[in-house]
Amino acid sequence: MATTTAPFSRFEWMIAWRYLRARRAEGGVSVMTWISLIGITLAVAALIITLAVRTGFRSEFVDTILGANAHVTVYGASRVDANGNVDARIGDFDAWAEKLGAVPGVTRAAPLIKGQVMANFEANNTGVEVYGIRPADLATIPRIAHPESALGKLDDFPRGIAIGSGVARELGVYLGDKVKIISPNGAKTAFGTTPRVNAYEVTYIFTAGRWDIDATRVYLPFDEAQRFFNAEGRADEIEVMVEEPERVEYMLPALVGAVGGEATTWTWKDSAGAFLRALEMEDNVMFVILSILVLIASMNIISGLVMLVKNKGRDIGILRTMGLTEGSVLRVFFLVGASTGLVGTAMGVALGVLFATYIDWIFGVVDFISGGGVWDPSVRGIYRLPAEIQAGDVLSAVALSLALSFGVTLLPARRAARMNPVEALRYE
Repeated sequence: MATTTAPFSRFEWMIAWRYLRARRAEGGVSVMTWISLIGITLAVAALIITLAVRTGFRSEFVDTILGANAHVTVYGASRVDANGNVDARIGDFDAWAEKLGAVPGVTRAAPLIKGQVMANFEANNTGVEVYGIRPADLATIPRIAHPESALGKLDDFPRGIAIGSGVARELGVYLGDKVKIISPNGAKTAFGTTPRVNAYEVTYIFTAGRWDIDATRVYLPFDEAQRFFNAEGRADEIEVMVEEPERVEYMLPALVGAVGGEATTWTWKDSAGAFLRALEMEDNVMFVILSILVLIASMNIISGLVMLVKNKGRDIGILRTMGLTEGSVLRVFFLVGASTGLVGTAMGVALGVLFATYIDWIFGVVDFISGGGVWDPSVRGIYRLPAEIQAGDVLSAVALSLALSFGVTLLPARRAARMNPVEALRYE
């Protein structure tokens, strides 16, 4: 008569271990076990690497935006001047900056002058965007004051201009060279508007870490920018930095109210929101696809267990006649399959974390072997493929793998438990 045994008793583990290490000649399925193990390892590693790259890419992308751009840009109300031109420049910009800086959660508010011009050095020309800013305010922009790399000193900015490394490379300039800034909106004469051309010494070259910033950004002292763009006594906008950029939309009513409701705003989420939403959608799709990959790898466990149950039919029959319960048989074969899933998951986590940790070195080798050009910063915006390992991502991959591995194990284990010992031994 079958007796009840404690779940996962020592003898159940012993039998499961014997079946796992059995050679094929003894009725084992070591080859199928290895295939399942390798499949789950690679699938879990791929999932962790993808999640790490997804997290790192978004973090790097957002950091380069927030580190060199305004979290909120505040514009003045549009009005029509005496000549019929629409003007939205801010006259009392210092008062606006003071009021905006006093709003709780704001870390800095600075007036800016902005304009798109042509930069020239010898025979080289390129389009750039000039930011007129005060030296003290420029020193508070993280990606400019503390860039990935820089030439020159930020203290020398008041006597010249600061340019991105991409602009410097395009023009072929170095520290001390004088770059011409050409604006089509110059002085108005009886014969029309003449272009305004000024030459400035390059005193600071920065690499902010974002391709489009380094390739187009030029900083000019605020007072000089006002003169160059015919904006004496006015500013184009107020650049606002906040403590919590991810929650910037909740601060907009307070910011507009601080300047009497005579302003419009544009946040960093307005400019990059579409890309971030597309990135999030792609992340969800990739997670689903790689989850299917983990499921396919886990299905190999079923194949191995079905073969094992078939090969061990005689053993099951004998164990059942000796008093082993259906529950014990089920747990034995569950342990066989679950052990494969558990070990494969652990190896996948180790491989995935190791790959993500050394992804820069690995990608460098791939780039070298392929001859370079694998990662184009002009398309992707950032200079490298980042990876950021988070405990939540690793845990989600582990939970998914173990749930699928344990789940698919139950079907063949249940089949083994319900095997009739008389039928199993009939032809023995």
